[in-house]
Amino acid sequence: MTSISPEIFTATSAYSLAGVAAMGAIATTGAKVLLPKNARWQDSFTFIWLAFDALIHFSFEGSFLYLSTFGRTVNSSVGPFAELWKEYTRADARWGVSDPTVVSLEILTVLGAAPMCCYIIRQIVKDDPARHYWIIVLSTAELYGGWMTFCPEWLTGSPSLDTSNPLYLWVYLVFMNVIWVVIPLWLMWDSYGHIAGSLRGAQAAKKVKKN
Repeated sequence: MTSISPEIFTATSAYSLAGVAAMGAIATTGAKVLLPKNARWQDSFTFIWLAFDALIHFSFEGSFLYLSTFGRTVNSSVGPFAELWKEYTRADARWGVSDPTVVSLEILTVLGAAPMCCYIIRQIVKDDPARHYWIIVLSTAELYGGWMTFCPEWLTGSPSLDTSNPLYLWVYLVFMNVIWVVIPLWLMWDSYGHIAGSLRGAQAAKKVKKN
């Protein structure tokens, strides 16, 4: 008797990826509406990323936090967001069983990183240079969160990860996580340039005054 392999790309897969794309579109529209037309491309990109970041944290990860605390788990829950997260658990089973490390990191993400994204967006709109300090703080936190999400898993041989097909490996595990590494690193580099440039300029001005 021939066994039927489970369907890989499902309707839930499509809805989930469409939701991510919709949040990207909302973030892009927000930048066009709230930023001046002559805004630096770096500031426009940062706005779009932070708006997208906040939307993902508040909606998708906020729903995960609700489904994974006070005795609840994704695997035992029902509803649209539960189905979305059950789809992701096909790639990383820890998200279905309220893994304490994952839930702890998500508490910081939803209650800390998401509001910080909104605060930095406000600073970008006001063209407040103090945003560069908070961008570095946020980016450092997100890099740490990514490391602590996967490093313990790698050290134990990745028993919860399913890399058996391209959707799980390259879309769910690689793409959906690597962007939270590459973009924060770029943001840190850009903000470091602004902060270091300002400090060096102030230092040079002091030397000119002394002379």
